[in-house]
Amino acid sequence: MKMQTMTVHHLVKGEDLNHHRTLYAGRGAEWLVEAGFIAASNLLPAEYVLCLKIHGMVFSRPVSPGEVVKFESRIVLTGRSRLVAYIQATTKDEPTVDGFITFVYIDDEGKSRPHGITIEAETEEEIEIQKRASML
Repeated sequence: MKMQTMTVHHLVKGEDLNHHRTLYAGRGAEWLVEAGFIAASNLLPAEYVLCLKIHGMVFSRPVSPGEVVKFESRIVLTGRSRLVAYIQATTKDEPTVDGFITFVYIDDEGKSRPHGITIEAETEEEIEIQKRASML
């Protein structure tokens, strides 16, 4: 299966700010997980997708109130029951934050189960991202 990019936007409001009056990292993490979850639930039923781990979330610039953050997410690697999402966020077309999130596909008892999905990287960028994800 080809990588499919999902897009989510968030307006940074007063309640999203830290004591420096920039985007609070916890809110950024929440939005990162949400964007990754949307990519995973685009491939599998949402009620059986569970967030397992956030990997390497790195902010590259502060985000001010009133800015709109664009999150682009895609599943870049799969295993038997896991799906690894890569999420990259931009503000005013500038990189803001990126990271990987591992999700697991579960059954009604909460145990992991196979999903049968294989993701194929096609471009050089996708190959590089998939390589980074495989080292997590």
